[in-house]
Amino acid sequence: MKSKIKDVLKVNPSLKAREIAKKVGSDRKTVNSVLHKNLDIFQKEDDFRWRLTDSSSIRIELNSNQWVDAEGFESSLSLSDSPLNSSCNEILFVVPQECKILLDAAARFLALCNQLCNAEKLVTIDFSDCTSTFTYFDRIGFIDQLDVRVTVLPERPHISKAEIYKGNSDSVVEFGTVDPNANNKTLVNQLTNRFVEQSDSRFEAAAFTVFSEFVWNISEHSQTPINGFAALQKYGGKRKHIQTVVSDSGLGIVETLIPALQSHHPELYKMLGTEDFHQKLVIEVLTKGEISRFGAGRGLGFKSSREHASKFDARLSVRQTDFSIAIVYKNGEIDKIETKKNLSTIQGTHICFDFYVD
Repeated sequence: MKSKIKDVLKVNPSLKAREIAKKVGSDRKTVNSVLHKNLDIFQKEDDFRWRLTDSSSIRIELNSNQWVDAEGFESSLSLSDSPLNSSCNEILFVVPQECKILLDAAARFLALCNQLCNAEKLVTIDFSDCTSTFTYFDRIGFIDQLDVRVTVLPERPHISKAEIYKGNSDSVVEFGTVDPNANNKTLVNQLTNRFVEQSDSRFEAAAFTVFSEFVWNISEHSQTPINGFAALQKYGGKRKHIQTVVSDSGLGIVETLIPALQSHHPELYKMLGTEDFHQKLVIEVLTKGEISRFGAGRGLGFKSSREHASKFDARLSVRQTDFSIAIVYKNGEIDKIETKKNLSTIQGTHICFDFYVD
Protein backbone atom coordinates (compact mmCIF):
# COMPACT_ATOMS: atom_id res chain seq x y z
CA MET A 1 0.00 0.00 0.00
CA LYS A 2 2.81 2.41 0.89
CA SER A 3 4.46 1.89 -2.50
CA LYS A 4 1.16 2.37 -4.33
CA ILE A 5 0.53 5.67 -2.54
CA LYS A 6 4.05 6.84 -3.34
CA ASP A 7 3.57 6.02 -7.02
CA VAL A 8 0.30 7.99 -7.07
CA LEU A 9 1.84 11.05 -5.38
CA LYS A 10 4.81 11.03 -7.74
CA VAL A 11 2.39 11.59 -10.62
CA ASN A 12 -0.13 13.72 -8.70
CA PRO A 13 1.90 15.61 -6.06
CA SER A 14 -0.96 17.02 -3.97
CA LEU A 15 -4.07 14.93 -3.24
CA LYS A 16 -6.53 14.43 -0.40
CA ALA A 17 -6.76 11.05 1.25
CA ARG A 18 -10.07 10.17 -0.41
CA GLU A 19 -8.57 10.99 -3.82
CA ILE A 20 -5.56 8.80 -3.11
CA ALA A 21 -7.84 5.99 -1.90
CA LYS A 22 -9.77 6.07 -5.15
CA LYS A 23 -6.61 5.85 -7.25
CA VAL A 24 -5.12 2.93 -5.27
CA GLY A 25 -8.42 1.08 -5.01
CA SER A 26 -8.70 1.21 -1.23
CA ASP A 27 -10.76 2.98 1.43
CA ARG A 28 -9.90 6.36 2.96
CA LYS A 29 -9.42 4.95 6.50
CA THR A 30 -6.73 2.50 5.36
CA VAL A 31 -4.97 5.14 3.29
CA ASN A 32 -5.05 7.65 6.17
CA SER A 33 -3.51 5.05 8.47
CA VAL A 34 -0.62 4.44 6.06
CA LEU A 35 -0.08 8.16 5.52
CA HIS A 36 0.10 8.96 9.25
CA LYS A 37 2.37 6.00 10.03
CA ASN A 38 4.92 7.12 7.43
CA LEU A 39 5.36 10.83 8.05
CA ASP A 40 9.00 10.52 7.02
CA ILE A 41 7.72 9.84 3.50
CA PHE A 42 4.37 11.67 3.33
CA GLN A 43 3.71 15.27 4.37
CA LYS A 44 0.29 16.78 5.12
CA GLU A 45 -0.39 20.31 3.88
CA ASP A 46 -2.66 22.92 5.50
CA ASP A 47 -5.54 22.13 3.15
CA PHE A 48 -5.43 18.41 4.09
CA ARG A 49 -3.67 17.46 0.90
CA TRP A 50 -0.75 15.05 0.93
CA ARG A 51 2.54 15.10 -0.90
CA LEU A 52 5.86 13.30 -0.74
CA THR A 53 8.45 14.82 1.59
CA ASP A 54 11.37 16.63 0.04
CA SER A 55 13.87 14.66 2.10
CA SER A 56 16.87 13.38 0.17
CA SER A 57 17.83 11.00 2.98
CA ILE A 58 16.46 7.94 4.76
CA ARG A 59 16.83 7.41 8.51
CA ILE A 60 16.56 3.83 9.77
CA GLU A 61 16.62 3.27 13.52
CA LEU A 62 17.02 -0.24 14.90
CA ASN A 63 15.03 -1.42 17.91
CA SER A 64 16.30 -0.25 21.28
CA ASN A 65 16.54 -2.11 24.60
CA GLN A 66 16.35 -5.56 23.03
CA TRP A 67 18.09 -8.25 21.02
CA VAL A 68 17.73 -7.69 17.29
CA ASP A 69 17.68 -10.82 15.14
CA ALA A 70 17.25 -10.99 11.36
CA GLU A 71 13.48 -10.63 11.65
CA GLY A 72 13.86 -7.56 13.87
CA PHE A 73 16.31 -6.01 11.42
CA GLU A 74 13.89 -6.61 8.54
CA SER A 75 11.12 -5.01 10.59
CA SER A 76 13.19 -1.84 11.03
CA LEU A 77 13.91 -1.72 7.30
CA SER A 78 10.22 -2.10 6.46
CA LEU A 79 9.36 1.16 8.24
CA SER A 80 11.04 3.23 5.53
CA ASP A 81 11.50 3.12 1.80
CA SER A 82 13.84 0.37 0.59
CA PRO A 83 17.29 2.04 0.73
CA LEU A 84 18.61 0.28 -2.37
CA ASN A 85 15.52 1.07 -4.43
CA SER A 86 14.99 4.59 -3.16
CA SER A 87 16.01 7.70 -5.06
CA CYS A 88 17.42 9.03 -1.79
CA ASN A 89 21.18 9.25 -1.87
CA GLU A 90 21.91 9.46 1.87
CA ILE A 91 21.17 6.61 4.27
CA LEU A 92 21.53 6.94 8.04
CA PHE A 93 21.39 3.87 10.29
CA VAL A 94 20.96 4.60 14.00
CA VAL A 95 21.88 1.99 16.62
CA PRO A 96 20.05 3.17 19.74
CA GLN A 97 20.78 2.60 23.41
CA GLU A 98 20.88 -1.04 24.59
CA CYS A 99 20.42 -2.37 21.07
CA LYS A 100 22.08 -5.80 20.87
CA ILE A 101 22.43 -7.20 17.36
CA LEU A 102 22.64 -10.94 16.73
CA LEU A 103 24.95 -12.38 14.09
CA ASP A 104 22.24 -13.12 11.51
CA ALA A 105 21.04 -9.49 11.65
CA ALA A 106 24.62 -8.18 11.60
CA ALA A 107 25.30 -10.15 8.40
CA ARG A 108 22.33 -8.64 6.56
CA PHE A 109 23.20 -5.20 7.93
CA LEU A 110 26.78 -5.49 6.70
CA ALA A 111 25.80 -6.75 3.25
CA LEU A 112 23.25 -3.97 2.77
CA CYS A 113 25.71 -1.23 3.78
CA ASN A 114 28.32 -2.49 1.32
CA GLN A 115 25.74 -2.76 -1.45
CA LEU A 116 24.57 0.80 -0.81
CA CYS A 117 28.15 2.03 -1.14
CA ASN A 118 28.51 0.04 -4.35
CA ALA A 119 25.41 1.90 -5.59
CA GLU A 120 27.25 5.15 -4.76
CA LYS A 121 24.97 6.14 -1.90
CA LEU A 122 26.28 7.94 1.18
CA VAL A 123 25.97 5.65 4.20
CA THR A 124 26.36 6.51 7.88
CA ILE A 125 26.07 4.22 10.91
CA ASP A 126 25.64 6.06 14.21
CA PHE A 127 26.72 4.05 17.26
CA SER A 128 26.96 7.13 19.51
CA ASP A 129 24.24 5.93 21.91
CA CYS A 130 25.29 2.28 21.91
CA THR A 131 29.02 1.92 22.43
CA SER A 132 28.64 -1.71 23.56
CA THR A 133 27.39 -2.79 20.12
CA PHE A 134 30.07 -0.67 18.47
CA THR A 135 32.71 -2.49 20.52
CA TYR A 136 31.14 -5.85 19.68
CA PHE A 137 31.08 -5.06 15.94
CA ASP A 138 34.73 -4.05 16.12
CA ARG A 139 35.60 -7.28 17.97
CA ILE A 140 33.86 -9.64 15.52
CA GLY A 141 35.28 -7.99 12.40
CA PHE A 142 32.14 -6.23 11.19
CA ILE A 143 34.01 -2.93 10.91
CA ASP A 144 36.88 -4.61 9.03
CA GLN A 145 34.46 -5.96 6.41
CA LEU A 146 32.55 -2.67 6.15
CA ASP A 147 33.19 -0.60 3.02
CA VAL A 148 35.67 2.18 3.86
CA ARG A 149 33.26 4.72 2.39
CA VAL A 150 30.76 4.13 5.20
CA THR A 151 30.90 6.88 7.83
CA VAL A 152 31.03 5.37 11.33
CA LEU A 153 30.05 7.52 14.32
CA PRO A 154 31.49 8.51 16.70
CA GLU A 155 34.52 7.37 14.65
CA ARG A 156 36.11 4.29 13.12
CA PRO A 157 38.57 2.51 15.38
CA HIS A 158 42.19 3.15 14.50
CA ILE A 159 43.19 -0.40 15.44
CA SER A 160 40.95 -3.38 14.78
CA LYS A 161 40.03 -5.44 17.86
CA ALA A 162 39.21 -8.32 15.53
CA GLU A 163 42.82 -8.37 14.36
CA ILE A 164 44.21 -8.05 17.87
CA TYR A 165 42.09 -10.81 19.42
CA LYS A 166 41.39 -12.99 16.37
CA GLY A 167 41.08 -16.65 17.32
CA ASN A 168 41.17 -15.98 21.07
CA SER A 169 37.50 -16.72 21.69
CA ASP A 170 36.20 -20.27 21.95
CA SER A 171 32.72 -19.19 20.85
CA VAL A 172 33.46 -16.91 17.88
CA VAL A 173 34.86 -17.00 14.37
CA GLU A 174 35.29 -13.38 13.36
CA PHE A 175 33.87 -12.11 10.07
CA GLY A 176 36.23 -13.33 7.37
CA THR A 177 36.37 -12.48 3.69
CA VAL A 178 35.06 -15.01 1.18
CA ASP A 179 37.04 -14.30 -1.97
CA PRO A 180 35.26 -15.62 -5.10
CA ASN A 181 38.66 -16.17 -6.71
CA ALA A 182 40.18 -18.24 -3.88
CA ASN A 183 39.45 -21.62 -2.25
CA ASN A 184 38.88 -20.00 1.18
CA LYS A 185 40.05 -23.23 2.83
CA THR A 186 41.44 -21.47 5.92
CA LEU A 187 38.11 -19.82 6.69
CA VAL A 188 36.20 -23.09 6.18
CA ASN A 189 38.58 -24.86 8.55
CA GLN A 190 38.16 -22.13 11.16
CA LEU A 191 34.37 -22.43 11.01
CA THR A 192 34.51 -26.22 11.17
CA ASN A 193 36.98 -26.39 14.05
CA ARG A 194 35.10 -23.88 16.18
CA PHE A 195 31.80 -25.65 15.44
CA VAL A 196 33.25 -29.00 16.54
CA GLU A 197 34.77 -27.48 19.70
CA GLN A 198 31.35 -26.16 20.70
CA SER A 199 29.39 -29.29 19.77
CA ASP A 200 30.81 -32.77 19.22
CA SER A 201 33.58 -34.37 17.14
CA ARG A 202 30.99 -36.62 15.52
CA PHE A 203 29.79 -33.61 13.57
CA GLU A 204 33.15 -32.71 12.02
CA ALA A 205 32.53 -34.21 8.58
CA ALA A 206 29.01 -32.81 8.42
CA ALA A 207 30.09 -29.32 9.51
CA PHE A 208 33.00 -29.25 7.05
CA THR A 209 30.67 -30.26 4.21
CA VAL A 210 28.05 -27.67 5.09
CA PHE A 211 30.51 -24.78 5.40
CA SER A 212 32.47 -25.83 2.31
CA GLU A 213 29.34 -25.88 0.18
CA PHE A 214 28.05 -22.59 1.53
CA VAL A 215 31.36 -20.89 0.76
CA TRP A 216 31.79 -22.68 -2.59
CA ASN A 217 28.37 -21.40 -3.61
CA ILE A 218 29.69 -17.82 -3.37
CA SER A 219 32.77 -18.60 -5.44
CA GLU A 220 30.77 -20.41 -8.10
CA HIS A 221 27.67 -18.27 -8.47
CA SER A 222 27.95 -14.81 -6.91
CA GLN A 223 29.30 -12.86 -9.93
CA THR A 224 29.85 -9.63 -8.01
CA PRO A 225 32.80 -7.30 -7.32
CA ILE A 226 31.79 -7.21 -3.63
CA ASN A 227 33.50 -9.84 -1.48
CA GLY A 228 31.36 -12.23 0.50
CA PHE A 229 31.97 -13.03 4.16
CA ALA A 230 31.30 -15.63 6.84
CA ALA A 231 31.25 -15.74 10.65
CA LEU A 232 30.20 -17.96 13.56
CA GLN A 233 29.09 -17.42 17.13
CA LYS A 234 27.76 -19.61 19.92
CA TYR A 235 24.89 -18.25 22.01
CA GLY A 236 23.74 -19.32 25.46
CA GLY A 237 20.37 -18.61 27.00
CA LYS A 238 17.37 -20.90 27.26
CA ARG A 239 18.29 -22.79 24.10
CA LYS A 240 22.00 -22.90 23.35
CA HIS A 241 22.86 -22.79 19.68
CA ILE A 242 25.69 -22.17 17.24
CA GLN A 243 24.88 -19.64 14.55
CA THR A 244 26.85 -19.45 11.31
CA VAL A 245 26.34 -16.89 8.55
CA VAL A 246 27.64 -16.91 4.98
CA SER A 247 26.72 -13.99 2.71
CA ASP A 248 27.38 -12.71 -0.78
CA SER A 249 26.05 -9.76 -2.76
CA GLY A 250 25.76 -11.42 -6.14
CA LEU A 251 22.97 -12.53 -8.44
CA GLY A 252 21.20 -14.81 -5.98
CA ILE A 253 19.84 -18.31 -6.49
CA VAL A 254 16.85 -17.34 -8.63
CA GLU A 255 18.68 -15.10 -11.10
CA THR A 256 21.44 -17.69 -11.42
CA LEU A 257 19.08 -20.55 -12.21
CA ILE A 258 16.33 -19.05 -14.38
CA PRO A 259 18.43 -18.82 -17.61
CA ALA A 260 19.20 -22.54 -17.35
CA LEU A 261 15.75 -23.89 -16.51
CA GLN A 262 14.51 -24.43 -20.04
CA SER A 263 17.57 -26.46 -21.02
CA HIS A 264 18.32 -28.38 -17.83
CA HIS A 265 15.14 -28.35 -15.72
CA PRO A 266 12.13 -28.23 -18.06
CA GLU A 267 9.71 -29.30 -15.33
CA LEU A 268 10.62 -26.19 -13.35
CA TYR A 269 10.64 -24.02 -16.47
CA LYS A 270 6.95 -24.85 -16.97
CA MET A 271 6.26 -23.21 -13.59
CA LEU A 272 8.00 -19.96 -14.57
CA GLY A 273 5.70 -16.99 -14.10
CA THR A 274 3.33 -18.74 -11.70
CA GLU A 275 2.48 -17.17 -8.35
CA ASP A 276 5.37 -17.17 -5.87
CA PHE A 277 7.58 -19.00 -8.39
CA HIS A 278 10.80 -17.53 -7.00
CA GLN A 279 10.04 -18.79 -3.51
CA LYS A 280 9.01 -22.21 -4.85
CA LEU A 281 12.24 -22.49 -6.83
CA VAL A 282 14.40 -21.76 -3.79
CA ILE A 283 12.43 -24.31 -1.73
CA GLU A 284 13.08 -26.91 -4.47
CA VAL A 285 16.80 -26.12 -4.31
CA LEU A 286 16.94 -26.33 -0.52
CA THR A 287 14.81 -29.46 -0.09
CA LYS A 288 15.73 -31.55 -3.15
CA GLY A 289 19.09 -30.35 -4.44
CA GLU A 290 20.70 -31.30 -7.77
CA ILE A 291 19.29 -28.17 -9.37
CA SER A 292 21.99 -26.24 -11.19
CA ARG A 293 22.57 -23.91 -14.11
CA PHE A 294 24.94 -26.65 -15.37
CA GLY A 295 22.33 -29.43 -15.33
CA ALA A 296 21.79 -32.53 -13.20
CA GLY A 297 24.74 -33.77 -11.19
CA ARG A 298 26.03 -30.35 -10.17
CA GLY A 299 23.77 -28.93 -7.52
CA LEU A 300 23.83 -25.32 -6.46
CA GLY A 301 25.81 -26.13 -3.35
CA PHE A 302 22.95 -27.20 -1.10
CA LYS A 303 22.39 -30.91 -1.73
CA SER A 304 24.93 -32.24 0.75
CA SER A 305 24.24 -29.34 3.11
CA ARG A 306 20.58 -30.30 3.18
CA GLU A 307 21.40 -33.95 3.86
CA HIS A 308 23.77 -33.08 6.69
CA ALA A 309 21.50 -30.43 8.16
CA SER A 310 18.80 -33.08 8.50
CA LYS A 311 21.07 -34.88 10.98
CA PHE A 312 20.87 -31.92 13.33
CA ASP A 313 18.04 -30.18 15.09
CA ALA A 314 18.76 -27.14 12.97
CA ARG A 315 17.29 -24.15 11.19
CA LEU A 316 18.62 -23.27 7.74
CA SER A 317 17.51 -19.91 6.32
CA VAL A 318 18.31 -18.37 2.96
CA ARG A 319 17.58 -14.70 2.28
CA GLN A 320 17.19 -13.57 -1.35
CA THR A 321 16.51 -10.18 -2.97
CA ASP A 322 13.12 -9.57 -1.33
CA PHE A 323 12.16 -12.80 0.43
CA SER A 324 13.56 -15.49 2.71
CA ILE A 325 13.02 -19.21 3.15
CA ALA A 326 13.76 -21.06 6.40
CA ILE A 327 13.71 -24.82 6.89
CA VAL A 328 13.43 -26.19 10.41
CA TYR A 329 14.65 -29.75 11.03
CA LYS A 330 13.59 -31.96 13.90
CA ASN A 331 14.54 -35.60 14.53
CA GLY A 332 16.11 -35.92 11.09
CA GLU A 333 13.09 -34.63 9.17
CA ILE A 334 11.81 -31.27 7.90
CA ASP A 335 9.51 -30.00 10.63
CA LYS A 336 8.32 -26.83 8.86
CA ILE A 337 9.15 -24.35 6.12
CA GLU A 338 8.80 -20.64 6.81
CA THR A 339 8.49 -18.00 4.07
CA LYS A 340 8.85 -14.23 4.47
CA LYS A 341 7.85 -12.09 1.48
CA ASN A 342 7.95 -8.42 0.47
CA LEU A 343 11.21 -7.70 2.29
CA SER A 344 13.32 -4.62 1.67
CA THR A 345 15.77 -5.23 -1.16
CA ILE A 346 19.12 -6.78 -0.27
CA GLN A 347 20.95 -8.34 -3.18
CA GLY A 348 22.63 -11.73 -3.15
CA THR A 349 22.28 -14.83 -1.00
CA HIS A 350 22.49 -14.70 2.79
CA ILE A 351 22.60 -18.02 4.60
CA CYS A 352 22.15 -18.56 8.31
CA PHE A 353 22.60 -22.00 9.87
CA ASP A 354 21.45 -22.43 13.49
CA PHE A 355 22.48 -25.68 15.15
CA TYR A 356 20.95 -26.33 18.57
CA VAL A 357 23.32 -27.93 21.05
CA ASP A 358 21.00 -28.49 24.01
